[in-house]
Amino acid sequence: MFRKLVFAAALAGLTLPAAAAHAQALPDLGGKSVVVVTENAYPPLQFIDPKTGKQIGWEYDAMDEVARRLNFKVEYQNASWDAMIPAVSAGQFDIGMTGITIKDDRKEKVDFSDPYMRSEMFMLVRADEARFSDAKSFAAVEGALIGAQPGTTPFYVAVYDVLDGDEANPRIKLFETFGAQVQALKTGDVDAVLTDGTAGKGYVDASGGTLKLVGEALGSEDFGFIFPKGSDLVAPVNAAIAALKADGTLDALNKKWFLDYKFGE
Repeated sequence: MFRKLVFAAALAGLTLPAAAAHAQALPDLGGKSVVVVTENAYPPLQFIDPKTGKQIGWEYDAMDEVARRLNFKVEYQNASWDAMIPAVSAGQFDIGMTGITIKDDRKEKVDFSDPYMRSEMFMLVRADEARFSDAKSFAAVEGALIGAQPGTTPFYVAVYDVLDGDEANPRIKLFETFGAQVQALKTGDVDAVLTDGTAGKGYVDASGGTLKLVGEALGSEDFGFIFPKGSDLVAPVNAAIAALKADGTLDALNKKWFLDYKFGE
């Protein structure tokens, strides 16, 4: 049931008249080198395959296809979430990708591509959790802790939509990476983690039955690639995204990573 829900969310808002997308030939970037940074902590968007040690995921497949169609050579590098937007803003990388929510305050620092995916946020908890089943009942459990990365959408949802609006609330425990939050959840150091359905489904599938998602979706968010302000890559990448939407390539990636891929197998 949830697998289908996430798949539907990923498809939301991705329609575009096919004729309009195909009417314009895609730019040719002449084989130039483009450095793309990611975190590798957001399955199934981007993560390290535990079986092979390789970087894989929806965003890798999409970016590789964008690079093929625009004729540029992509070089992948890694950075932590808190360093990514400042580093791209400073021009250290050409493109950033890690399920980055398109937000007005971030647009002051970086340029965004058009949305390539829409996702919804859920609460990730241990499978045996019985004290609460949604955001409201979580807030009512005295002492229950929620993990978050500072400055992220889940952090602000935890503050303003789950708890009391106090950004210094001691019930929010801060972590440097999403993976560290999930590990703390597994060991009982926190009791919930907020994640969009995309990443949450990946962690549930890989957990061997130790994690689950609870409650209703806590709003939706659009994801986009980020660029240094004024980057001349934005328009070509947007044209490629439009083409990938129009010809069904993004639909195929959604099916591959949200319906067919088996985490942990």
